[in-house]
Amino acid sequence: MKLTSIDQVQKIVGKLPAPRDLKVIDHIDAHGVRWLRYSTFAFLAFGNAGGIQLTAAGGEQGFASISDSGNLRIPVAALDDECVVTHDVSFGALFMVSGMEETLRVNGKVSGIADGWLTVDVQECYLHCAKAFRRSNFWAPQSIGPSLTEISDFIKQSMFLALATINSSGQADVSPKGDPENFLMREEDGIICFADRPGNRRIDSFRNIIEQPEVSIIALVPGCHGLLELRGTAELCTDEHLLQQFEIQGKTPKLITKITPASMRIRSSLAISNSALWPAKTKPKDLVPSDIFKAHVKSSKERSLAAKVARAAVSLPGAMEKGLEFDYKNNMY
Repeated sequence: MKLTSIDQVQKIVGKLPAPRDLKVIDHIDAHGVRWLRYSTFAFLAFGNAGGIQLTAAGGEQGFASISDSGNLRIPVAALDDECVVTHDVSFGALFMVSGMEETLRVNGKVSGIADGWLTVDVQECYLHCAKAFRRSNFWAPQSIGPSLTEISDFIKQSMFLALATINSSGQADVSPKGDPENFLMREEDGIICFADRPGNRRIDSFRNIIEQPEVSIIALVPGCHGLLELRGTAELCTDEHLLQQFEIQGKTPKLITKITPASMRIRSSLAISNSALWPAKTKPKDLVPSDIFKAHVKSSKERSLAAKVARAAVSLPGAMEKGLEFDYKNNMY
């Protein structure tokens, strides 16, 4: 069955356990600045209400930085595809740090392109959970082989992807997905499919697909210096024969994203090479996810009663750490 409303999606995915924007702040705080200083790789999305494009970016640690005025600054030369950068469009990003299983998500708007630098006015910043990296075993690829050249082989071996979507108001979003080899994506009759696994229950990308179905995807095979770029039109469904194909550990997903490709290609990625993604480095000791989550919950402008209760809860010693441990160990699929 094709899903055509947010209510249908929410009923299947489940309600958020806390307010949607509880851990979202409207600036890059000290934790975010420190994250960017360690970051060597990112997925960057650029778009408007008519469509969205996604590219990879990478370099040495700290290739992206924060200006004195709080704007995000990224060298245009760090992008695999500089042509996607235009002024006054929506922006979404996932910033990765070697060895870390969380990502820093930053959304905003491109405010300037000058002297080789891209400038972004930040509107949202928050830390995303680690499930996509854990499911794909992203930082411990089995082997680093030669670049894949056949799209069908790349699809089968992919274990991680970034999905870029945009809503009818032109707000961009980039979401990570991860699964073992042969379970992340499937191709059937020219249609590309991937499953939704249990996560934080934010349905931003699903809401965007219903409002504006054009999407952009970059898929990776951990250890490979090439990537798969896919653009197309997406829809959400609960077709039983597709759900069964993505069963893992006896658990079947509840929702499938189907994409009709408009373009699809494999390309070598300077961003991956320049960032030296693999082998993974030891994760920085001064990036503690639970501390970042707590700081963002306390700084969020969400003012509901549920938010106040959550802020009180995360102030209890060890509360966030215990919650994260249960989440990762007991609710992976």
